[in-house]
Amino acid sequence: MPSVVFISSRGQRHELSFDRPTSAMQVARSHAVAGIEAECGGTLSCGTCHVYVDEADAGRVGAASQQESDMLDLVAAERTPTSRLCCQIELCDQLDGVVLHIPETQF
Repeated sequence: MPSVVFISSRGQRHELSFDRPTSAMQVARSHAVAGIEAECGGTLSCGTCHVYVDEADAGRVGAASQQESDMLDLVAAERTPTSRLCCQIELCDQLDGVVLHIPETQF
């Protein structure tokens, strides 16, 4: 079963399995991962599911769309080249083991 790894700003690691195509945000919310607020529920309108894709996985995940990039301009934590909104990261077998770092704050 494929998995996604969330790492908190304090280094706590959550490796979570998923069994169908879904968003990283949905997996985080269904497992109550602290730091993924996702106030808009994945409608790309709040920026509170901001994550940093691990450098080793950035190529696999791909770049943000223009709409996502515009929302990333408004996030509370520093935006970096690997910043993404996890509601826009569609998990699939090809992203098995992807590592996403949660910023210290979403507000």
